[in-house]
Amino acid sequence: MRPRSTTRFALAGLGSGLAWLVSAGVVAAHGPVPDEPPTLANLLLGWTFEPLPTLGLLVAGGWWWWAVRQVDRAHPTNPVPRSRSIAFAGGLLAIAFALLSGIDRYDTTLFSVHMVQHVLLTLVAAPLIALAGPVTLVLRLSSPSTRHRVVLPVLHSRVMRVLAFPVVAWLVFAGVMWGAHFSALFDAALEDPLIHDLEHALFLGAALLFWWPAVARDPAPWRMGHPGRIGYTFLQMAQNTFLSVVILGATTVLYAHYATLVIPWGGDPLDDQKLAAGIMWIAGDLCFLTAILGIVWAWMRAEARAAPQADRRADVEMAEIRVRERALAERHARERGEPTDVQPGSGAAR
Repeated sequence: MRPRSTTRFALAGLGSGLAWLVSAGVVAAHGPVPDEPPTLANLLLGWTFEPLPTLGLLVAGGWWWWAVRQVDRAHPTNPVPRSRSIAFAGGLLAIAFALLSGIDRYDTTLFSVHMVQHVLLTLVAAPLIALAGPVTLVLRLSSPSTRHRVVLPVLHSRVMRVLAFPVVAWLVFAGVMWGAHFSALFDAALEDPLIHDLEHALFLGAALLFWWPAVARDPAPWRMGHPGRIGYTFLQMAQNTFLSVVILGATTVLYAHYATLVIPWGGDPLDDQKLAAGIMWIAGDLCFLTAILGIVWAWMRAEARAAPQADRRADVEMAEIRVRERALAERHARERGEPTDVQPGSGAAR
C-alpha cells in the first residue's frame, strides 16, 4: 500500500494540473494590435511563455509523468499504456499552441485566429486528454481507502450523474458554442482578459464533458455502446456545421470589437469573419469525422476480440442442443415402444 501522504500529494498535483486545464490559462493578447500581419512563421514560432499557463502545463505534464511512474512501479505486469501518455502530451501541446504560440498574439485582433484557438482547445486538446484516461490513472494511483471514500463517491455523485448523462453533456457543449458566439460574452471576452480566461475555461470544460462519453476511455456513470457514440458525435458535428453556416451567412460583423478595431496592415473584418466560419466548418468536420472513424475502428477491434469467444459459446450451445434433441428423440422412441440404440438415460450422457 502507498503511504497516505503520497496519495494526498498525487491528488493535490492532479487538482493543480486539471484546475489549470479547466481555467485555460491567462491570455496575453489583449495589448496593442501587432505591427505585422500574421504569417505561418510568426504564428508557429512567435511563442511567449506567460508564467501562469506555462507553469500550468509544466505541473500537468510533471504530474502525469510522476503518476505513470508510480503506477508502473506498483504494477509492472500491467503498466499504463504508452499511447495514453502520448495522447495526454498531445493534448497539452495543443493547449500550448492555443495559449502560448503566436496564435495567442492575434486572437483579439482577428476572429479567424481566435477560431483556430477555440478549435485547438475544444476539438483537439479535449479529445486527446479524454483519450489519455486521466480518471483511470487517478483510480489506479489512489489507495483503496481514498478510492472508495473520495474518488468513487465523486464519480458517482448525483451532480456527476446529471452532468455526465450523454444528452446533458451534448446539450451543454452545443449550448456553450451557440451561447458564446451569439451573446454579449464573446465581445466582452475580447475586451476583458479575465472574461477571456473564463470563456476559455467554459469552452474547454464543456468540451471535456462532451468528449468523456464519446471517447469512453474512462469509467463514467453512464455508458454508451459504439453505435450510440457514433450517433452522439455525428449529431454534434451537424450542429457545429450549422453554427458555422449561420456565422458564414451573416451580412454584418457580429462583434463590435472586431468591427471597430483599427488594424495598421488592413483587413476586412467581414471577410475575416467568413474565414473564421470556414475554419470552424472545415476543421470541425475533420476533427469530428476523425473521431467517428476512431470509434468505428474501436468497434471493429472489439468485435474482432469478441468473435472467438462468441464462436466458442455458439459451439457449446449447439452441442447442448444436439444432446437435448437426441435425448428427446430417444424418449419418444421408448414411449412408442420402438427400439433405441442406447440404454435408457444414456442419451444425455452422449
